Amino acid sequence: MRKFLLILGFLLIGCTNAFAAKIPAEVRSYILDNIPQADIRFDGVIILPDNTIYLPLYPSLFSDIKELKIKESYPANQTLQQEPDVVIFNNDFVLLKVFTDGEGHRTVLHMVNPPLQVRTGLLPQDMLVPSGLIIPENIKGIIGNLKIDTKSEDMIKVENKDSYEDFLSESEPAAPQTMIPQLKDKILFVTTNYSKNVQVIEPAKAVPSYSLAQKSIPIDVKAVDDGKFLLVTTYDRPFVDIISVADSRFIKQVNLTSNPEEILVDKANAKAFITSPSASTIFVLDLKTMTLVQKIKINGYCENLLLQDDKLFYVDKLKNEIWAIELKKQYELKDIGKFPNVSALAFKDNKLYISSRTKSRIAVIDYSTLGLINEFTTVNKPIAMKLYNNILYVLGAQNNVIQKINTKDDSIIGTIELGTNGFSSGFNLIEDTNLAIITDLKNNFYSIIDLSKGKLLKTYAINVPIKDVIITNKVKLFD
Repeated sequence: MRKFLLILGFLLIGCTNAFAAKIPAEVRSYILDNIPQADIRFDGVIILPDNTIYLPLYPSLFSDIKELKIKESYPANQTLQQEPDVVIFNNDFVLLKVFTDGEGHRTVLHMVNPPLQVRTGLLPQDMLVPSGLIIPENIKGIIGNLKIDTKSEDMIKVENKDSYEDFLSESEPAAPQTMIPQLKDKILFVTTNYSKNVQVIEPAKAVPSYSLAQKSIPIDVKAVDDGKFLLVTTYDRPFVDIISVADSRFIKQVNLTSNPEEILVDKANAKAFITSPSASTIFVLDLKTMTLVQKIKINGYCENLLLQDDKLFYVDKLKNEIWAIELKKQYELKDIGKFPNVSALAFKDNKLYISSRTKSRIAVIDYSTLGLINEFTTVNKPIAMKLYNNILYVLGAQNNVIQKINTKDDSIIGTIELGTNGFSSGFNLIEDTNLAIITDLKNNFYSIIDLSKGKLLKTYAINVPIKDVIITNKVKLFD
C-alpha cells in the first residue's frame, strides 16, 4: 500500500525574526581562511580556538568591494590572527572583541570617538549575548531590540554542592576506575527519571562534575556540532531547548506547537528529525541555523525513528504498524506492515530488520517486495539494534547480552556478555568512532563496546540512576 505525505509549513523559517544572523559569505571565508578552527555560531557569534569571542555588527548598507580586506583595526594595523579589539572590513562589516574589564564585567572596547561603522552597525537581533555584557553608552544604538541580560539569569549550571538531588553520592569508588584511551577528550551527559537536571560526568568518574538544570524531566537529549550544543526535549513542553555547552546556557528555544519526544540527528545533511507522536508529526530542524524548516504530517503515533539510505522509518506504536518515508521521492509513504511489540529497526542491503520485544524474535523483510525473507529467535527482550559494517548487534535487556548477526546470510556469529547482572536499557553509538555505549538501568553501569572487534572494552559505575547516556567530544568551557 502506498500513500503520499502532506508536507506542511515547508519553510517555517519565514515566521522567524527578519534579521536572523547570517554572516556574509565573504566574511565567513575570510575568517576561516585566516583562522581555520574558528567557530561561527548559528546566531552570528564568532568563537576562536582560544575561546576569544567576537560579536558581529551588520552595516545598514554594505559597501561594494572587489576583494574583502581589513580596512581598519584597533589597535592599528593588526591582522585577524593578532585578535585586535575591533576589526572593520572594507565592506563596513565590523567585529567587536569581547573582553573582561578591570571590574570583572564583559564588555567591548570603549572608544571616545567610535568610527561611523561601529556607531551605525547593528548586532544580530536573534543573538545570544555573552552573559552580563555591558555596552558602552556611546554605542548603545548597536543593540536595537536585542535583549541583553546584565545578570547571569540564564545560566543553568548547577554545582554538586548546590544540588538538591539526594540520590547523588559525593564519593568516588574506593578503587579508582581506569579510563580507556578511546574516552580521552570525551564527556558524558546523563539523564535520569528522577531529576530535571542533565548530569555532566567525566569518563571513568562516578560522581557528576556538575549538572545542567532543565525546565522539566528530559525525554531525549542529543549532542550536535561536535558536542558544542545539546538538543533537549522535555515532558509536557512544546519546545526543543538548545543548550550551549561551553557556557552552560539556554541559547535558543524552538516552539513546535505540539509536544516533541524523540530526536534523530542527520549529521550528513545537518538536520534533526523530531517526533511529536500526539500530533502525528515529524518536525525538521536545520542545525546550521537552528530553525524549524519543515513539518511532516504522518500516519500514527510515531516512535523508533531510523534514518538509512534516504529512508526515514518509524513505528506507529498504537497500531504496531511500520512505515517508511522516501525522502527523495516526494516524501512517499510506504506501509511495511504490522508486527507485534516492535522494539527496534535496522536496515541493510534493502532488508529491514524488525525486533519484537515480547516475542524475542527478529523478522527480516525485503523492502522492495515486502515479503518475509527470514525470521528467527534472538536474545531475550531485544530492545535495540545497531549496524556496524556487515554486523548487526542486538541488545537483550533481560540477560545483559549482545547478539552478533552477519547480515550477509543472517547467521548468528556470536554474543558479547556484558556481565552487569542488571537490566540493559540503552544502546547508543559514539559519533565518529567504532564504539557504542550500553546503559544498565538497574545497577547504574555503562559499558563501552568496540563494534569493529565485537568485544566489551570496559564497564563503569556512576552514582546516578541512568535513563540515558550520550558521549560526545569535550568542549572548552567559558569562564
